[in-house]
Amino acid sequence: MDRQLANFIRALRNLEVRISTAETLDAFSAVELCGYEDKAFLKRSLSLVLPKTIDEKDTFDACFDQFFSFKDVAGERAESSSDSDDAESEDAEGGEGEGGGAGGEPGERKTQASAGKNKKKKSKSKNPNSLDGLEEEEEDLGAGAMSEASSPLGQLLMNNSKVELSVATSQAGEAVNLKEIQVFTQKGLYTRRIMEEMGLADLNREIRELRDRGAVPDRRLGQELTHRRDWLREQVRDYVEKQFLLHADVSGRRLREELLRKVKLSNVEQRSFRLIQEIVFKMAKKLVALHSRRKKVFKRGALNVPRTLRHNMSYDGAIFDLHWKSVKVDRPKVFAICDVSGSVANYARFMLMFLYSIEEVMPKVRSFAFSSDLAEVTDLFSRNNLEDAIAKTLRDYSGGSTDYGQALADFKKLCLDDIDNRTTIIILGDARNNFGDPRTDIMKELYDRAKRVIWLNPEPRSSWNVGDAEMKKYIAYCHQADECNSLMHLERIVGNLLRTVG
Repeated sequence: MDRQLANFIRALRNLEVRISTAETLDAFSAVELCGYEDKAFLKRSLSLVLPKTIDEKDTFDACFDQFFSFKDVAGERAESSSDSDDAESEDAEGGEGEGGGAGGEPGERKTQASAGKNKKKKSKSKNPNSLDGLEEEEEDLGAGAMSEASSPLGQLLMNNSKVELSVATSQAGEAVNLKEIQVFTQKGLYTRRIMEEMGLADLNREIRELRDRGAVPDRRLGQELTHRRDWLREQVRDYVEKQFLLHADVSGRRLREELLRKVKLSNVEQRSFRLIQEIVFKMAKKLVALHSRRKKVFKRGALNVPRTLRHNMSYDGAIFDLHWKSVKVDRPKVFAICDVSGSVANYARFMLMFLYSIEEVMPKVRSFAFSSDLAEVTDLFSRNNLEDAIAKTLRDYSGGSTDYGQALADFKKLCLDDIDNRTTIIILGDARNNFGDPRTDIMKELYDRAKRVIWLNPEPRSSWNVGDAEMKKYIAYCHQADECNSLMHLERIVGNLLRTVG
């Protein structure tokens, strides 16, 4: 069972629940104390040592219920013994022993033979789901005595215990490394492997032998094992699907997210925007957690002697309270200037989304949008939710011929007096000015007044000076100029910005 617990922790990590090695050891210690008998008690015990946040606790609850899906063993055995007693009483009253059917569950005899007990009909049908691929010829033999199954899987199926079947299925899944399933199309492969691990070959051989015998009890057992084999196949298929959702579905989603982090935003299809927005929020949340923690740590190292002595005068010179020299960390003022013309609109969309998603650690963001004339859109973001504000920005300011010179002139008129040595200016655009005046004099003025000027160009560096691009002139007045055309680039640049201002 230690392996089961390790696999459960692996599934939690796959669902992005952060679990350290120490917490894993705590979980093993907790299981040693509480055991596996009481499922509810086990769940409460593990919930104390594994999940930490509210979101992680919700994920833990769902994952636990899906992973430990076995029914209570004692209750199942009691139910099975009750069914056996009922079957024996029916045999005593009716004089006929019913060996149990394979309808909804093993142990429930719900065959359709009772509708025509005295009618014998043969039906030839090819079962497309038959694992042995044989053409089956079934004859309605009615209810009656049956032989005893000889194959291990046949005996397991005739025992009518769902718990034993569930445990056997789980053990077979462990033997064939079901947790390594990666893609949806592997479900049929792993279903077959699990059935074979459980003894499918011996069961199929027994069914063929029973079908060829002349004795009615043998043939009746063959039909019954066929029904139960088909029922078991459905149970195994369901089990494989649940394990796929538990182990592989999140991994597949994570792989897709990783690809979308690296792909050019201009190549992203419309249907992927929702997922990219989720990635942006997740990345922003990660940066917020990283940098807000760092800011909360009080910087220590150098003792502030005058302040320590002054605050301990009431203790007659005894040093009780130490005071340390600290450096006040000012959060930056960020001015984001975004070209929202058609060629770079998608880049502007996600940069604005990123900047406003990390407002907890960088709250002073003022945003400006332009294609020709520049306008401030900060109020749009304060009055509307993030998605609506971005949509309105792109709708209202994306028209017109791109003019960086005019945009810089408008920006100077609106904000020059607000720019100081705590200001970071981020410009997102391809610097293609349609052969207009680039107004590099304004760029120099911004460069001299601001703490940092960062230019993010979505085009590759090889295209920065091709055609009407003015990047060669602008780059002289930038503290930093980077290619930025994917979420990975954007995360790195914003992360560096937060690091330098901390």
